Amino acid sequence: MDKFRVEVIAQTPNPQTVIYAAMHQDYSDQFIIDEQENWPHESKCGEIIVKRLLAGERGHYGPLEHVQIVFNCGYFPHSVMQQARTHRVGISFDVQSFRYTGKQFIEVIEGKKDLEDVFYLRPVGDYTNRQGKKYYYSPEQRQADLDWCLEAVKRYQIDFESGMSEEHARGKLPFDYRQHFVVSLNLRTLLHFLDLRYKKDAQLEIQKLCELMWPPVEKWVPEVADWYQTTRMGKARLSP
Repeated sequence: MDKFRVEVIAQTPNPQTVIYAAMHQDYSDQFIIDEQENWPHESKCGEIIVKRLLAGERGHYGPLEHVQIVFNCGYFPHSVMQQARTHRVGISFDVQSFRYTGKQFIEVIEGKKDLEDVFYLRPVGDYTNRQGKKYYYSPEQRQADLDWCLEAVKRYQIDFESGMSEEHARGKLPFDYRQHFVVSLNLRTLLHFLDLRYKKDAQLEIQKLCELMWPPVEKWVPEVADWYQTTRMGKARLSP
């Protein structure tokens, strides 16, 4: 998991001010842009959002939809992409396609890439499945799985060099090849996503995705983030 990366590509500037303006228009008979000079500063807007919109869990999350953040997520296993993409409302994805980007597997054979740059295996350690069964993933098991990944890459190379298309040859590869993607979320959807995937019974790797997303969110919407961390994080209370 040390290879996982999340970087911000773009984000709505002054997001808490935008949310404040949207919320303010809901109960103002004025054309609010005409009052822009009198709007509170960004952090004060955040405090007002928490007090008037979020506190009390009344579920008035609509104004949060006006701001958006775009992440570039890298080196995550394909299983993370499968889990993440089930949440489509307010989320857009562009995902690395192995119909066109299979060269990295050949580069493993050529010594240009490390095997674990293109495949993900969980670290050695103790685990529990969803039924509560505990087990130990040993160094020997992990090495055997790495050997299997290498054999799959060798087979991929043979097929590719014999003329098989990448989209056909990839079918022989282990499921959790690493995959990069771009994801954009409005703030309401982002909090809902965190509710679902940043909890203790979520799968380990998508928890790590949320963990890496969180520091940029704290910088982007600090007052909202502080409220979320205090009242909701890890509690699996789904935002409306």
